Amino acid sequence: VTFENPFLDRGEEIGICERDGQEQAYPDETVKNNKKRSAGQSLSAPTINNNTSQYDYTDKNNEQLQQSDHQYPKTKSQRMLLRPEDSIYHQNNIGSDIIMALDDVVSSTADDRIRFEIATYRTLRWLDRCHAAHRRPHDQNLFPIVQGGLDTSPGGLRDICLAGFRLRDEKAPGYAIGGLAGGESKDDFWRVVHHCCCALPDTKPRYLMGVGYPLDLVVCTALGVDMYDCVYPTRTARFGVALVDGETPGTLRLKSHHCAEDYRVIMKGCGCVACSDGNGDGDGGGYTRARLHAMLKNDNPLAVSLVTHHNLAYMMELTRRMREA
Repeated sequence: VTFENPFLDRGEEIGICERDGQEQAYPDETVKNNKKRSAGQSLSAPTINNNTSQYDYTDKNNEQLQQSDHQYPKTKSQRMLLRPEDSIYHQNNIGSDIIMALDDVVSSTADDRIRFEIATYRTLRWLDRCHAAHRRPHDQNLFPIVQGGLDTSPGGLRDICLAGFRLRDEKAPGYAIGGLAGGESKDDFWRVVHHCCCALPDTKPRYLMGVGYPLDLVVCTALGVDMYDCVYPTRTARFGVALVDGETPGTLRLKSHHCAEDYRVIMKGCGCVACSDGNGDGDGGGYTRARLHAMLKNDNPLAVSLVTHHNLAYMMELTRRMREA
């Protein structure tokens, strides 16, 4: 099936129903249209109740969406509506060098083709709204986020999202690859990264969201990714796990009994405060594995700080070596 304008109003056909920014159930015609699409039949238009405006398919359907009335929930159980305009408003106020367009993310392990299709086209429409709301384009870089699930087939959802971004390329100082690192297989993960990197321009940075395992960084850097973010190095440090060179998984569990009488530092040659004596060469002094083991077993918060510093230093050294390779 071909569509005359698949990038702007595709959501109308597949039954995205938003009213006052809140999602509603699809009309019954959506299911019928999906079956007809599979059979190659013509699609019927959704039924809209003009008296109650039960369904309204546009993102800019209400003046309320154009107002900057940023309201916050008064109770913990109350939901807060975050619109593209709200997201950009707050990121403009924060003032970070790189800000992200609000996208619709679906778990990569979900088995719902229609939901992925909705998310892909909604991400494109929301990107236009983010650009319109962006008040600081000259000193803040707004990155769109590629969505589309694991569909890398020719003309598939990733291709549709990438094609939509190419139409808006002059407004994008860089690109993010999203919707991954959610439990999919490594083969699927790397295949999507490779597909996106091949389609994104070489002259702009490519940012892979939520990825931080050392092996993934090495592979994805080879595929063409430039930037990453992940809580993994600091989160794993809080559990007493240090990152080290060596065979997979490249980790050292300092709480293990094997470290109780190990008087070596975490990693020889590392210049972090945990492995060095302060001169930064990593050849002497520092905290031994045995000492860190005892500190972690006694819930000493200094041990967590030391392992956190080591893991961050390890990641910085890894990225430096990749740049020099």
